[in-house]
Amino acid sequence: MTPTAVRPAADGIRASGLLEVPAFWVVTALLAVGAGRMAQVAGRFVEAYPKATVTAVVLFALLAVPFWVVVSELDFLEREPTELLVVAFAWGAVVATSVSIPASAALEDLIAKLWSPHLAADWGAALAGPAVEEIAKTLGVVAIVLIARAQVNSVLDGVVYGAMVGLGFQIVENIVFAVGNVALAGQGDHLQPVIETFLLRGFLSGVWSHTLFSALAGAGIGYLVLHRDRTAGHRIGVAALAVLGAWASHMLWNSPLLSDGLGNGPLALLGVLLLKGLPPLLLILWLVRHVHDREADFYVGQLATLRDPELITAGELAVLGSGARRAAARRHAGAQAGRRARIAVRRLQRAQARLAVELSRGRDGTTGHRADEIRRQRDLMVLLGHADGVAGPRSWQHTAWTVLSTVVAIAVLWVALSALGGA
Repeated sequence: MTPTAVRPAADGIRASGLLEVPAFWVVTALLAVGAGRMAQVAGRFVEAYPKATVTAVVLFALLAVPFWVVVSELDFLEREPTELLVVAFAWGAVVATSVSIPASAALEDLIAKLWSPHLAADWGAALAGPAVEEIAKTLGVVAIVLIARAQVNSVLDGVVYGAMVGLGFQIVENIVFAVGNVALAGQGDHLQPVIETFLLRGFLSGVWSHTLFSALAGAGIGYLVLHRDRTAGHRIGVAALAVLGAWASHMLWNSPLLSDGLGNGPLALLGVLLLKGLPPLLLILWLVRHVHDREADFYVGQLATLRDPELITAGELAVLGSGARRAAARRHAGAQAGRRARIAVRRLQRAQARLAVELSRGRDGTTGHRADEIRRQRDLMVLLGHADGVAGPRSWQHTAWTVLSTVVAIAVLWVALSALGGA
């Protein structure tokens, strides 16, 4: 175990190796069963409400794209294999949903019978949903560990896989809710309930929904797997606390608390969203920043041992460990030497990150494919008159673009809140 609690990255996944892992076949069977069950649900939806179903699938699939990009970019320095990201997403989309939909309904019925129908009506979604769904989603991260343990090298990996499981669950559940609301409206194959569901559950609530909850639980599983220097009781306790935090955040989000306390209208709805969603969002952002910085220190430290400015300069060492500084370096290259230089700096950064991973495996960093790629991009940058991928000063164009984007985002948010009428 390194001082930063980051293990050297493993080599890529080999299909032949996976076939020899029993857990791989168990996970594959569960994915197949879950896909079959959700295909039956989709078939009923398409038969009853074809236009609404297709619209819901398209809208929420489009919403998944920026979430996927952001989550997959969280671990820039030691990127997760696409195959495992797909498995994590699929687990949330078909396994966790196919288990949670009937199990949550059954648990709500049990609450109504053991306590009261009134309690089930008010608190059923807050008590039953998180209890079933967070366990089902967390098992998706456990599945990734069982089939590809060597790929979980840091707590940040647990965050990424947990977020991907949550994203798959979030997209499919929202589609189910959208078409369910069409059925509840009783007006046939209409699109208005789909649009309203997309605005509320996708656009307004998506930032602090299942992707966020499962990322927190995934961090706990990552900690459990990695911190072998701690006692088993300590690691299990931390993992249980993380899953409990995901459950508590989910329960707060589903609870009827504040449903009538802030009045009606767009501002009241925004206030409820912030009060319920902002605390777990801030927590996971802090966690991601903390574990990302520790991982960045480890991998950038590997590159620092080269002391070769042809492969990475002192300025680039300061840039590589920060997403904001990497983006600033690309913008600076584009402003100084054009689009080709911006692309070259991005490719340089990716090659340097991959070289850091290879160094963590004990390989020679001065030779090989990664070093050759860095030199090619460096030669191109020199040819373009921009030899060093460092971040420049903040430009007025970037500041203006940031302000404009913020104004547009606020305007779109206000329109969405107004369209829902504060309901």
